[in-house]
Amino acid sequence: MRILHQDLGAGEVRMQLESEDDLWHLFNVIEEDDLVKASTHRREEKKGDKIRAERAEKRRMTLGIRVEKIEFSDFDLRLRVLGTIEEGPQDLGQHHTINFEPGETLTLRKGHWRRSQLDRLRRAAADSRRPRMVFVSLDQDEATVAVMRQMGVRELATIRSLRSGKQYQDKEEGDYIGELLGKISSVAEQGMPIVVLGPGFAKEELMERGRAKEPELFRNAFAYHTGQSGMAGINELMKRGLGAEVLRDSRVAMEVELVEKALERIATDGLVAYGPKEVADAAAAGAVETLLVLDSLLRREDCDRIIRDVEAQGGDVVVVSEHHDAGRELDAITGLAALLRFSV
Repeated sequence: MRILHQDLGAGEVRMQLESEDDLWHLFNVIEEDDLVKASTHRREEKKGDKIRAERAEKRRMTLGIRVEKIEFSDFDLRLRVLGTIEEGPQDLGQHHTINFEPGETLTLRKGHWRRSQLDRLRRAAADSRRPRMVFVSLDQDEATVAVMRQMGVRELATIRSLRSGKQYQDKEEGDYIGELLGKISSVAEQGMPIVVLGPGFAKEELMERGRAKEPELFRNAFAYHTGQSGMAGINELMKRGLGAEVLRDSRVAMEVELVEKALERIATDGLVAYGPKEVADAAAAGAVETLLVLDSLLRREDCDRIIRDVEAQGGDVVVVSEHHDAGRELDAITGLAALLRFSV
């Protein structure tokens, strides 16, 4: 995401969406009654001829709509904003839907910007400069290819060996590892980290053939042993803390590690608080070292007072995505937790 202009006096921020992750960040910032202004398509108004108006071709125009509903699909990564037209060349007061995709520019106007919302936009702009990474989690029978995004790890494909007890073919084309290499090549970009993991020796074969066939692509590849393959293996590796620094720098890995630390402290009666009242009391007492807030909780409730108390005492605030296992675990304990400096 690129922040193009900011005028908080007028309540406006103009931004350009650069990736699918930016759609998710925007979904967490837009609220009902906000005004969203963007270029969109709508049928040209033809007064006095309603039949022709229905058949008229759509043309591109800039409209400002008062938001009534926001929809985000994490399956196909689409963001839709629905509302009534308040600014534009035609159809004022009528309903319209704007569909957002990467590459588009919009202006978002709010009556009041919460600090957490502005922080989210700044984080989206900073995180967009960090490389994504590709996970390949496999054993001898099946491989899962997934990509890490800012909002979590998204599964892209499952490839099966169909070997029926036979050894792999000698040729690369058409075999399990060869097909897997083709999928990785279509997903990964030069310089993007590739994390290969799983039980057994299939990961070593993939690394060896990958470095021979795609040396530039596999220059930044890492192999890890896990007890499981598939998405379970990826979650296992992330909960373990991840060994390489390139992985530690990822946003999702950091969120997973912090949530796991909070759960461990809960299990051992350590320095931790969870739940709205307990966390608010700890924040007011200056005891919070790291605050963990689920992003969906921020959409529903105003947590700015807790956030201000934590930041005023030098604590860190981490917004956790609901789109990975750690986010779901945080949701199970109210969506709000804090790692403490001292007991309250």
